[in-house]
Amino acid sequence: MTATGQNELSQAASPYLLQHAKNPVHWRMWGAAALKEAQAENKPILLSIGYAACHWCHVMAHESFEDVATALVMNELFVNIKVDREERPDIDHIYMTALHAVGERGGWPLTMFLTPTGEPFWGGTYFPKVAHYGRPSFVSVLKTVAEAFRAEPGRIKENTEIIRQELSRPAPPGDAGLSLEQLNGLAPQIARLIDPVHGGLHGAPKFPNTPILELLWRAGARLHNAPYRDLVKLTLIKMSEGGIYDHLGGGYARYATDERWLVPHFEKMLYDNAQILELLGLCHHEFGGALFRARAKQTVGWLQREMTTDEGAFCASLDADSEGAEGKYYVWTYAEIEALLGQEDAAFFGKFYDASPSGNWEDDSHDGSVIILNRLEAKPPALEEEARLAPLRARLYDARGKRVRPGLDDKILADWNGLMIAALVNAATLFDAPEWIRFSARAYDFIARAMQFIDADGNKRLAHGWRAGVLVTPGLALDHAAMIRAALALHETRNFAPALASARDYLADAIAWAEALETYHRDPRCGLLNMAAKDAGDVILRLAPTADDAIPNAHPVYLSALVRLGGLTGEARWLARADELFAALGAAARSNFVGHAGILNALDFRLSAKEIVTVGAQRKALYEAALGVPFTGRVVVDIDRPDEIPEGHPAKAQLALAGEAAAFVCAGGTCSLPVRDKQALLSSIGYV
Repeated sequence: MTATGQNELSQAASPYLLQHAKNPVHWRMWGAAALKEAQAENKPILLSIGYAACHWCHVMAHESFEDVATALVMNELFVNIKVDREERPDIDHIYMTALHAVGERGGWPLTMFLTPTGEPFWGGTYFPKVAHYGRPSFVSVLKTVAEAFRAEPGRIKENTEIIRQELSRPAPPGDAGLSLEQLNGLAPQIARLIDPVHGGLHGAPKFPNTPILELLWRAGARLHNAPYRDLVKLTLIKMSEGGIYDHLGGGYARYATDERWLVPHFEKMLYDNAQILELLGLCHHEFGGALFRARAKQTVGWLQREMTTDEGAFCASLDADSEGAEGKYYVWTYAEIEALLGQEDAAFFGKFYDASPSGNWEDDSHDGSVIILNRLEAKPPALEEEARLAPLRARLYDARGKRVRPGLDDKILADWNGLMIAALVNAATLFDAPEWIRFSARAYDFIARAMQFIDADGNKRLAHGWRAGVLVTPGLALDHAAMIRAALALHETRNFAPALASARDYLADAIAWAEALETYHRDPRCGLLNMAAKDAGDVILRLAPTADDAIPNAHPVYLSALVRLGGLTGEARWLARADELFAALGAAARSNFVGHAGILNALDFRLSAKEIVTVGAQRKALYEAALGVPFTGRVVVDIDRPDEIPEGHPAKAQLALAGEAAAFVCAGGTCSLPVRDKQALLSSIGYV
């Protein structure tokens, strides 16, 4: 255990924790040693949770954690523990849920006060150094909480019991039933939540909310002649032309603070861009046009250029701040643009990117009005205009690169990497960009090689995080679910020449991780997935969240993977498990359909997806046509040798009819007669 009077964060691997390694606060890392210290000294615990790209985390750090006088109070009254929420989302979820249980709104930094055994009794988010806007100063909060802990043990015990009861509330009973009729009835209600002018949900701030957009997209396939996909298209256009998109470097910021998508919260997260990339592919497949292809290509370019480690895996995030100011790296003054481009080109550029001497955004952290590049009001440039704009953007991009860059959080998270790997593969099939599959396979190989371990029971499992050779174990439910999804996407595209992703047995990986997920995360009482593994020894309880968040919930990711596993293996056990899990989730989903859009999307996939089996020595054209069908509605079973088709697969009995090349379209346990050409295949599944 680190001796009292020291800050131990210099021993951490997390970039967020390392940001606080020189604070005068005697920070501890989460673990048994810190809890033992609190118990030995009978001190309450101050738990501070944040992440490297978090703007208000930086503000509170500069105001309070770097202040010697504040640190003296913290060190005297508390054992202080700092947690990276991305490194330990299980810890974050427990204590964020506890904050909600005491009636407070969530957010980061999360500031929770715990008993020496780790039981939460009160908390908040950002506390200012000096009281203002009705919020007490941080030091006054510290003294009040410490005094209550010392003088009112009965009150503290009562609070901890109330919170624990709330946290331990059992999941609603299952078997409530979900159906396509419910999904169809919900679609018009969801459509009314969409801003018809700017896209996205009404009001501000605006988040991408990709599960809701996917729900509308899927409704468009079921309910023809309805505007559901048009609403998704509108949202994606506005996002892609707004300031939330980086028009010079590519990639989308986490959300917009306004209703027009103009002013981003400038941090860029891997998981957001993964989910948006898939939507870009779907919209391009449906509507065509240059915009979605350009944004997808630019976003992948950003990922390759700025977010990929030497080992080939994907980094977690880019900070919102640089030089102590949010967005300083990204915004411009007109004088800067004019100095770089010249008067004539600056005026031409400004016509398309909302750049004028008056600016378009004023913020306290910037001197006067500045410019956030966007194309919300401009007409799309003609080909000759775009040819002139491209080198002007490049010139600004090069100049921006000389500024102080936002911090890069280069830790590797298995779940976020899994989301991006699958997104790259799925987008590659829709944009005919097989090089993205090679790119994703390299990241996958790193995760499987460096972040997989064999546990004491001989099971293959995943770590959650890796940085500088340090693993965060055991992995969480979403780590396994997302990497199963990634493995299956790569398995389906393994023969997509010239991708030639790898000779690795992706399907075997997926099965092993699914079995580990069932063994270590399935709650035997309700059948749901606990976020933390059953052998995670440093959590006060294991929770099984079901609702969507900015980061996908493990349940819908796993449900879709189970359906795909069932089609690819022919084993009924995977579909049976999916149906069992749908039943267990039914009551939760029915209590809040909007908050469980991911589960509804997985249900649509379970009920509507078609399996396309391709077989024969000359099947290449049929196979590539099958992969070109959007991933939201198909499972591609490419048979290298006829004897390899799973015994339980309904197409097995018809393989004798295959000849040199055939495709069979299967649904509901039966398969079509062999289809011999691309057009007939697409027609048979409704894409011609």
